[in-house]
Amino acid sequence: MTRKQRRLTMIGGSLAVLCVAAALVLNALRDSIVFFSTPAMVAEKHIPPGRRFRLGGLVEQGSLVRGDNLAVTFKVGDGSVTLPVSYKGILPDLFREGQGVVAEGALDTTGVFRADTVLAKHDENYMPKDVADALKKQGHWKDDYGTKAQATTGASQTAQGVPQ
Repeated sequence: MTRKQRRLTMIGGSLAVLCVAAALVLNALRDSIVFFSTPAMVAEKHIPPGRRFRLGGLVEQGSLVRGDNLAVTFKVGDGSVTLPVSYKGILPDLFREGQGVVAEGALDTTGVFRADTVLAKHDENYMPKDVADALKKQGHWKDDYGTKAQATTGASQTAQGVPQ
């Protein structure tokens, strides 16, 4: 073999190993790539107890119960399915019923989601596309959601000097 053929063989082999490694990593992270799972997705996937994931949706009205030592329970829903959540710690300032939330944790054997981190939606005009699509399917979509988001986008573009 000539020097050029050995170099091309080495480059080709390196690229093949790199492609296999990338495929293995992407396959291992397949379920973790999604930012969060809605309660309906959790029911469909039959996630086993103890497996960590992110749960996202809206905090159900009237479901928030505060206990002793910063313990709280509430239900997260997506319009069709609700999932009980248990959390011990300080909730974010923007956390409230009817508000979007993402919780990180795992299901226990009784079907309660044990969260160790709770994140509240920071802007009332923003809604993740998955949540908006789920609300539209369930008929819980309010027409002023899109109007508020466009008004906010238009105001920020005007402030940056972008003509509309």
